[in-house]
Amino acid sequence: MREIAEGSIGRVWVEAEVSNYRKILRSGHAYFVLKDAQSQIKAALFAQAGGRLKFTLKDGLKVLAFGRVTVYEPQGEYQIVVEQVEPRGVGAAELALRELKEKLEKEGLFAAERKRPLPFLPRRVALVTSPTSAAVKDMLTVMERRFPRMNVLIVPVRVQGAGAAKELEAAMRAVSRRADLDVVILGRGGGSAEDLAAFNDEALARAIVDCPIPVISAVGHEIDVTIADLVADRRALTPSEAAEFATPVLADLEERLRELAGRARAALAEDVRNRRQRLDDLARS
Repeated sequence: MREIAEGSIGRVWVEAEVSNYRKILRSGHAYFVLKDAQSQIKAALFAQAGGRLKFTLKDGLKVLAFGRVTVYEPQGEYQIVVEQVEPRGVGAAELALRELKEKLEKEGLFAAERKRPLPFLPRRVALVTSPTSAAVKDMLTVMERRFPRMNVLIVPVRVQGAGAAKELEAAMRAVSRRADLDVVILGRGGGSAEDLAAFNDEALARAIVDCPIPVISAVGHEIDVTIADLVADRRALTPSEAAEFATPVLADLEERLRELAGRARAALAEDVRNRRQRLDDLARS
């Protein structure tokens, strides 16, 4: 029967809803039912194919599955061995992103109360970004204008493409071990949703959360909010804005210091006058 089914039917696409989903942890294989209003068929997703999925299968999810129709001989039942599966109505990458957001939000990683304030006057700022990008040039320009003596450490990484997420995570882990940094800016100069994929990586998100130094996310995209934006202590819409958040204006600080020094001199002079007046009063009495 199996040879007949596989030979005459072969591989098919099935649009259906997932039901009775269960995954065997030891083997990694998953078994479920694909059903619609009129019919259903049992399905098997073996570990190798399942490992390629970017989202989580679960009951009630509508999918488009591709696989080989066969017969499970011990029970004499037709089944489909799934080789490829995509969610219907939303792409796999978008669904995976939604699931990750829900997961991290439930863990409290987006909560405002765990966000740390930025330092008023950092001694040194780390820029985790591409060293040849327009973003790093913009940040350095803004910092030079606002605080010319600011000490900056550039941590070079790829910000898109294969391996970028791992480089970003490694860089965040590395800066976390440093004692000479007061704030970290993580970012790039915008891009498409695909370009921003590295900033939606779970391992990177946890590296940001674990970092003992306040982190500013500056992905540079107003519409697409990344996971990095949500877990960072502060989100900037652009790299230039991140540089403004990180550094005060030196001229303003100097003016404030001059103002405070003037007040201190005036207060001291007033105190001296008062003391002299008391001495004169004592001398006359």
